[in-house]
Amino acid sequence: MSFPDRLLTGYRQFSTGRLQVEQDRFRELAERGQSPEIMVIGCCDSRVSPEAIFDARPGELFVARNVANLVPPHSPDKGHHGISAALEFAVQALGVKHIVVLGHARCGGIRFYAEKAPPLASGDYIGRWMSLIAPAAARIGPPGAPTPEYLTQLELGALAGSLDNLMTFPYVRHNVEQGRLAIHAAYFDVATGRLSVRDPASGAFAEAVHQG
Repeated sequence: MSFPDRLLTGYRQFSTGRLQVEQDRFRELAERGQSPEIMVIGCCDSRVSPEAIFDARPGELFVARNVANLVPPHSPDKGHHGISAALEFAVQALGVKHIVVLGHARCGGIRFYAEKAPPLASGDYIGRWMSLIAPAAARIGPPGAPTPEYLTQLELGALAGSLDNLMTFPYVRHNVEQGRLAIHAAYFDVATGRLSVRDPASGAFAEAVHQG
């Protein structure tokens, strides 16, 4: 199979449009390197692009994406830890000032966990990865059935769990305690396009920008 035509078409539009506008920006980034102040940990769901949601320019966001936008706890072993590696680079090398865990409605990974779906392949990578939200599910209680309301609770609960896990990384905790780093959670509703932000004191989510 050949390279996707959709991507080639998109690149042609980019190269004759946005690239012309952002050429100086790209050249500066190439020469000086990146220095984003914000890391976003998002879901790999194709409907939830942080760069699109936050209307970001090149170099503004350091983005790491995975199934269900989860952050694992600090686990210094010999395994391969993609999110932990990205987190380490963002905090220790780039010196980001904010980490935003961006969740979203209608998350397939969350539904997969709630419905106790059978493995999609022999490795069951998704099932093992989604087991990270077991503590959040335990706090919410048994669903009875994975209703839309329960799935929303689980999506929000998983965000709180990821914030807790972020603080298990020693350099994250140290920088937060020193006031050099802040961690946040946000929730994007795919259907409406509305963004809610978690209040760190109450744990409640409130709409970020009230739309008229």
